[in-house]
Amino acid sequence: MEIKKTAVAGTLESSDVQVTVEPGGGGITLDLSSSVINQYGRQIKKLVLGTLENLGVKSGKVTVVDKGALDCTIKARVECAVYRSNGQTDGIPWGAL
Repeated sequence: MEIKKTAVAGTLESSDVQVTVEPGGGGITLDLSSSVINQYGRQIKKLVLGTLENLGVKSGKVTVVDKGALDCTIKARVECAVYRSNGQTDGIPWGAL
């Protein structure tokens, strides 16, 4: 799957995460800011990149603004942003990846 257009999922509320995906070439560029980056930054990066890999995304710019979200929320927001960037609304295998 590729990132076709800019898309956003999530909010900037406490315990949530906002994920923005944009088209890009030459691999994945990940920009992460988090209120818990010192404690969980590596895990968040691993989760975001793993979710993108499972979706088959090979290139794009991903911006993650985390406000203390759980792993399941981060994964869901990444999936949602990628699906939105493709205009896909039907037949989505939520959480199956």
